[in-house]
Amino acid sequence: MYREQQVQPLGVNPASVTSHERYSAKFAFPFALLSDPDRTAARDYGALKPDGTGIQRSVVLITRDGTVAFARRGAPGPAETLAPLDA
Repeated sequence: MYREQQVQPLGVNPASVTSHERYSAKFAFPFALLSDPDRTAARDYGALKPDGTGIQRSVVLITRDGTVAFARRGAPGPAETLAPLDA
């Protein structure tokens, strides 16, 4: 579904690059994992838990022009995530 919409998924969390490489290889993810050790991206996109260190799983869809078209905590599915592109 993502490829059909020309969307490039990325995973972001505070784990190290080495940890991401092992994890990605283990599960054969079809997308890159990015390291955010100081939690800047998590903070900027509202994914930090109230304690300021924990990360809440979140999905953010950013268009090519940098507009946030979708943002939701949790794990919404592709149909919900991609719906703004059909609007």
